[in-house]
Amino acid sequence: MVRLVLLLVLSAGVGFSQEEKPVAGMPASTVLVASDRRAAMTLDGDWHVMADPYLAGLYSFHGAFDANGYFKDEEGGIGGKLVEYNFAKMPTIHVPGDWNTQKEWLRMYEGALWYERHFSYQPAKGQREFLHIGAANYRAIAAVNGKFVCQHEGGFTSFDCEITDVIRPGDNSVVIEVDDTRLANGVPTLKTDWYNYGGLTRDVSIMAVPAAFIDDFELHLDRATRSKIEGYVHVEGAAAGTAVTVAIPEAGAKANGVTDADGRVAVTLPVKRLTLWSPETPKLYQVTLTAGADTLTDTMGFRTVEVSGDRILLNGKAIFLHGVCIHAEAPYRTGRANNEEDMTTLLGWVKQLGGNFARLAHYPHDEQMERTADRMGVLLWSEVPVYWAEQFDRPEVFEKAKSQMHDNIRRDRDKASVILWSIANETPSTEARTAFLMRSAAYVKEQDPTRLVTAALLVRGEVNAKIIDDPLGQALDVIGFNEYIGWYEGAPERADTMEWKVMYDKPLIVSEFGGGAKAGLHGGDGERWTEEYQAEIYKHQMPMLNRIPHLRGMTPWVLMDFRSPVRQLPGVQDGFNRKGLVSDQGMKKKAFFVLQKAYQDGSVGKAE
Repeated sequence: MVRLVLLLVLSAGVGFSQEEKPVAGMPASTVLVASDRRAAMTLDGDWHVMADPYLAGLYSFHGAFDANGYFKDEEGGIGGKLVEYNFAKMPTIHVPGDWNTQKEWLRMYEGALWYERHFSYQPAKGQREFLHIGAANYRAIAAVNGKFVCQHEGGFTSFDCEITDVIRPGDNSVVIEVDDTRLANGVPTLKTDWYNYGGLTRDVSIMAVPAAFIDDFELHLDRATRSKIEGYVHVEGAAAGTAVTVAIPEAGAKANGVTDADGRVAVTLPVKRLTLWSPETPKLYQVTLTAGADTLTDTMGFRTVEVSGDRILLNGKAIFLHGVCIHAEAPYRTGRANNEEDMTTLLGWVKQLGGNFARLAHYPHDEQMERTADRMGVLLWSEVPVYWAEQFDRPEVFEKAKSQMHDNIRRDRDKASVILWSIANETPSTEARTAFLMRSAAYVKEQDPTRLVTAALLVRGEVNAKIIDDPLGQALDVIGFNEYIGWYEGAPERADTMEWKVMYDKPLIVSEFGGGAKAGLHGGDGERWTEEYQAEIYKHQMPMLNRIPHLRGMTPWVLMDFRSPVRQLPGVQDGFNRKGLVSDQGMKKKAFFVLQKAYQDGSVGKAE
């Protein structure tokens, strides 16, 4: 039995402090594109866990590291001295899943938790092996068979750790330390309006790939003619001149090429018979990429998205985005949404509303959400958690945000449903913040020029007018803005006389509006927290929204009630944000049907 292998492996003071950078010399993680399309051995299931609020496993006076990075105790072995610890005697929790909703003793826990399990494996000769982690909130350090394999910061993006040199035939052990401590210089920062679910919240698996393998690719339909698919393939470990083929048999498209010295090849595939992906026709094609001994098959839709003046064009045609915001909260059981049933339920409610669009708030969701949206025909706004009062003047905060933007784009640019990358939500308009987010917008456009960049902004108010003039708007393709007239600002009827002054000739999306109601609580139209009051907000919002210049989309807040520690009103909130159109137990509130009628009869929103 392993006796706290990782507590030993990760001792000698190599852990994070609240303000420290990642551990120097620790192997880096990567993101393998379309990893969910590769054969893998799942490590989902029960893992032994150990809470470590004092970080005893990271800070110890026992032992040191040898030249190869292995921990050596004072007698030269690995493990052995800290006999008080034994993972085999520890309780278990399920992976994927947050720890807060699985064990009462962990419900409000924030800090380090060690995960451990054994698995049997037979590595194939000549292959490379990776440990895939769908998400670990917020920081993680992983080891296999007592050897560091990677570290990662960011609670909502997937990462892959190479374990080729440490995995062995037969029995293996993996230990992952996950720490969800909120950090002042983290992304997000200390305060949010959602539950800080800790743990291995998404799938964990082992993948095997050839020695030279496809680790990244990007394919998109050209905007100018919509007659060719173009992009690139990157083959990690490939020699220059490695043959690469991309084929889409159903579309009669195929391209061949060879890698350059960097393992990259540009590809162009003329297409003559292609059904464009849209909410009405979410057509997906099988795309097969081959490079040497490696073959990767993805399922993709092809469409174009762009702006023309104040219009959003999908496949060259103006579209209005009838949507709603969604948190990654699991219907019925609560906790992190992390399986296909969760995604199908959430997006099913979007379709029942008559919606064609969803804003994924306020962080990257499970990859299964984008896959499900691809199949169901729901357009998506995908966001990184640059939220509220970040420390915008600190360079390391930008680097953390940049890392999450990079990983989010790299993972999801093969998803037709994703049309908007959002760089922030409700940030204060200061010089430091604007400079930070201007850099973010430029970085996103550099990484993916085929999609649109947005952010959810705050708006200024003057008497009975709202003004959209945030200087960040200059850097955005589409401007999102949040307003809560009728909830945080006066009564619902205040919307009837509100004037809107927009200083940009760009498409707008009202990215949040609404109010709270406890499902089943009824009363008069003017009685807060009742379903009637929430519905009244929506009734007054619709005519006002139709008067806002350049409005091309809407995502009211929010589809479903979700847990939030800052929402404590007894008997009403009880630890939940109650602005959902649907309760956490699936009960549709009156406002759901008000919005449904507006979407289905087309009475709100014009495409041009």
